[in-house]
Amino acid sequence: MTELPPITQKFVLHWGEMGMRWGINRTLAQIHALLFLSERPLNAEEICTALQLARSNVSVALRELQGWGIVKLVHLPGDRRDHFESMKDVFEMFRVIMNERRRREIDPTLALINDCLTDDGKPQTHPQPDEAHVRAQLESMKEFFEITLNFAGQLDRMSTKTLVRAAKMGDKAMKLLERL
Repeated sequence: MTELPPITQKFVLHWGEMGMRWGINRTLAQIHALLFLSERPLNAEEICTALQLARSNVSVALRELQGWGIVKLVHLPGDRRDHFESMKDVFEMFRVIMNERRRREIDPTLALINDCLTDDGKPQTHPQPDEAHVRAQLESMKEFFEITLNFAGQLDRMSTKTLVRAAKMGDKAMKLLERL
């Protein structure tokens, strides 16, 4: 990385490492971090130079980030090049990422579980003994996903202000829930 302030370099490198742990390509995560920290939209060449990446890698990563909905293409007056900027609101960005991960990962898994449990659309009336255990485990996982998706949907419908207020309540909110 060249010409980036040390604090930016440190965060970009860390975000790349964390991205890998979350199943995201390192380059993709580093470009996102750079755009997130940038005060202004950057063009692809600036990203290539700052992160010492090949133009093709940057182009692919930018398309993927746009597909996730966390980076958008912008045009600047007097400049014909495409520029890119990241969402800046971390709460909104989390919502977008959460919904995209649900769409890409959870929804297909839940559909597969449902398919496994219905045997071509017909519920199994007399499962084999070894199959009964598998079905019980799949039912348990299905219930987990459905409860989790319902809760995530409720959180997604909350305003950021309300969500932050609830999160800051911490132990108080947990004690209230335990009383119910």
